[in-house]
Amino acid sequence: MITTEPVGEWFWEPSLVLDAAASGASRPLALVGEVRDVLASLGLVTGGGTGSVVLCDRSAMAHPLFERRDVPVAAMAEQVAAVRLLPGRQLTVSLVLPGEWLETGIRRRAEKLFGVRVEVWGEGAVLLVLSTYADAWLTQDLRERPQPEVAAENAPRLAAALKRISELTESPIDPGDATKHARPTAEGFADLLVEGAEYDDSWGTFEVPARWKRLMRLVPGASEGEDYESSTEHPVRYAHVRRGEQVVGYLWAAVGDEAAGYEPRTAAGDAAFEAGVPWVLSLRSLRLRGFGPMAALNELLGVADGSGSGSAVEPAVHEAASLDALEELSARH
Repeated sequence: MITTEPVGEWFWEPSLVLDAAASGASRPLALVGEVRDVLASLGLVTGGGTGSVVLCDRSAMAHPLFERRDVPVAAMAEQVAAVRLLPGRQLTVSLVLPGEWLETGIRRRAEKLFGVRVEVWGEGAVLLVLSTYADAWLTQDLRERPQPEVAAENAPRLAAALKRISELTESPIDPGDATKHARPTAEGFADLLVEGAEYDDSWGTFEVPARWKRLMRLVPGASEGEDYESSTEHPVRYAHVRRGEQVVGYLWAAVGDEAAGYEPRTAAGDAAFEAGVPWVLSLRSLRLRGFGPMAALNELLGVADGSGSGSAVEPAVHEAASLDALEELSARH
């Protein structure tokens, strides 16, 4: 299952940058690239990815002096060259990396499988952070179902990556605190089949509400009283929403009550949430015009988004036994 917030994180403190003003800006760019190469050598990341470059005065972190986001990896060097690292400042260089994991030998892909972040202070301190957004390394999934075979296929590669990064940075690994989903260790994650998860069904308890809030923050205007109900206990019918060849989400309507909405396919990354905005607005408009949920879904079948996002709703309708089942589908494939 793919999450929007990290399943786990690991930290390293490489050696200080001796002359941050002269070379501090190039150090994080080189380091994130080296970590990316480590992950790629183990088949964990597969090309592409985007980055960000943020320079802040540490007394005013909410107001960056320089900020570039969603930068193609190939253009990162140009952006980093535009900043100057001085005492009292902090430079953060980050990458969002697509990657693959295995399920019974079948390769699965997510557009945001790992995140790599390097922070450098103007005084020379360096912090490296690796994050993962999948449960493929865990002995049970985020719904507490045992998956030892999946962990056996994937966890050794993650463990090898963590070891190589420690060797690369010549610094010990510091596993981050336990998250809502799992507890990181120096070798990957604690065995949940032995010690159990800290929370029951962390996917349904935390991730589903977080996804909905993230989507609604992107939707302009007030929604109170204008949208269909966002949850249902009834079966749902749904259609794939595509952007080009990629499925980015699912437009759905309940069979039997007043619920309808859009579920982002988290394996598609940020594009899943961005593509959902026009469809949430379309549903809102149809509800205000008196359409019932199923009539609204039927109205949008085969329609292309007119706002320029490049997404379209497929004409074929599918059925899921519940919204919960559709939400799980959106996290897995």
